[in-house]
Amino acid sequence: MAVRESRPATSADVDEICLGLPEVTLGTSWGDVPTYLVRGRGFVLFRHPHPSATDPATGQPYDDLLVISVASLEDVEALTGDPSTPFFTIEHFTNHRAKQVLVQQSRLGELSLAELSELITDAYCAKAPKTLVRTVRQDV
Repeated sequence: MAVRESRPATSADVDEICLGLPEVTLGTSWGDVPTYLVRGRGFVLFRHPHPSATDPATGQPYDDLLVISVASLEDVEALTGDPSTPFFTIEHFTNHRAKQVLVQQSRLGELSLAELSELITDAYCAKAPKTLVRTVRQDV
């Protein structure tokens, strides 16, 4: 699924991109957390507000976070290491060496649709079986 559009990404694009990938369903994980799953494995989820991820300006928990899987800890560093990007991580993820990054849905417009599509496709590929990854990567 190669998206080449350069318009700003939106929250609605997350749903369209995720559900456009093979064998993806919108289910739940961690009890009741809405999660995009491929064969039962989550790759993008909507995180509930929690004191572990707060807005530094207000001290309030973010209420619009997406958790996006990545393939490696190096990918986490690459995405979160540049403060000009909308990606970040939290101490809990760092302590558990989680291969995930966070992004506020309200900041998705800082990404192009093509960038968001690539990020979500990579997240999918990090969790999907190799047979499904091959079908997706053939389209790229």
